[in-house]
Amino acid sequence: MESNTIAAIILTKNEEKHIARCIKSLKDVCDEIWVIDSFSTDRTCEIAEELGAQVRQHPWKNYATQFNYAVYQCPIQAEWLWRIDADEFLEGDIGRAVKEAVKDCPCEVNGIYVRKRIDFMGKPLLHGGWYPSYHLKVFRRGHGDCENRWMDEHIRLSDGTTVTVEDGNQVDANLNDLTWWTEKHNGYASREMADMLLMEYGLDDQVREVQPKFWGTEEQRKRWLKLKYVKAPLFIRPFINFFYRYILKAGFLDGREGFIWHILQGFWYRMLVDAKIYELKKHFRFDEEKIKAYLKETYAK
Repeated sequence: MESNTIAAIILTKNEEKHIARCIKSLKDVCDEIWVIDSFSTDRTCEIAEELGAQVRQHPWKNYATQFNYAVYQCPIQAEWLWRIDADEFLEGDIGRAVKEAVKDCPCEVNGIYVRKRIDFMGKPLLHGGWYPSYHLKVFRRGHGDCENRWMDEHIRLSDGTTVTVEDGNQVDANLNDLTWWTEKHNGYASREMADMLLMEYGLDDQVREVQPKFWGTEEQRKRWLKLKYVKAPLFIRPFINFFYRYILKAGFLDGREGFIWHILQGFWYRMLVDAKIYELKKHFRFDEEKIKAYLKETYAK
């Protein structure tokens, strides 16, 4: 295909509530749409195929392995890949801006940052450090993939430079209720526990991951901050995170929905992660070698 073609990669599991909105927003933007499904039991695959997507089913291990299955195993022909979740969609002129970027960018550019916005309970979160937020979502095929982590995985480029588009948003707007949200984040907390312990004990694959740099890209800065967070005292850091985002970064300006978000995502979720870390350490009587052995056996890549 021509060098300015784009293929979207969407990972799904029971996403019939979101998948049509996502795919329709990609029309006239992406030349190929690939849905990698982990054996949905609803109409996700049927809806995706009706809308022209190519569907492949593959067993789930974690986000990174599922995404990289698409990158390396699916017969994608497009030059560029766009990472987008099923509960996300393109808004405004972001599609046009990205198409122009891939058409006009020099050959050394292999990645494109786009602006992401989170909507929670139907309200855009515009404060608390959540917006504007720029993420590397589009990259040249053969020059990047997804780093293999259990949580907070980013796209990593093997070479080249990046550009940023300022138009429009890639919007994360999940339509499920709070019962679903809390159940999902309980699962996230277990993965986050593993990820943070792997970082704490130096068992993560640091050479192949996004390198932590405070003055680097947004992903590098987030990884630097996470390393600092990992070293902060257990059970104290959720309070610090909430105070920083809700008070210092003015998350309170997003009203009641913002308050609920920062209590649940910024405090409750972080406290749950710490509780699970403490529970695991206590189970092994705080024996570092036993904890490391368990992490290697259970979460080794």
